[in-house]
Amino acid sequence: MTTAAIAYAEEVSDYPTSARAEYVFGCLKANGEMRQAIEQCSCSIDVIASLLPYDRYVTAETVLSMSQVRGNLGGEFRSSEQATNALNDLRRAQAEAEVRCF
Repeated sequence: MTTAAIAYAEEVSDYPTSARAEYVFGCLKANGEMRQAIEQCSCSIDVIASLLPYDRYVTAETVLSMSQVRGNLGGEFRSSEQATNALNDLRRAQAEAEVRCF
């Protein structure tokens, strides 16, 4: 890859490769691990990355994870307006990715 191509890729998305790979891996598990799913899941994270800054994605993923914790700690993640907004942003991006890629 040329230096210009790498620079362009970094401008387009600030998602690290490991985050993209983790998303695709989980998506493949949920969608049958077929060749077509690789294309669809790769497309999906690209769409999400184009719509949602990485820090917002991390916040939403944290909310999803922590909201499953029982008790007061999990409750704060389920009821916080900031957490709800981050989660809604992720869900909108995922819905757009679903429309475009699947």
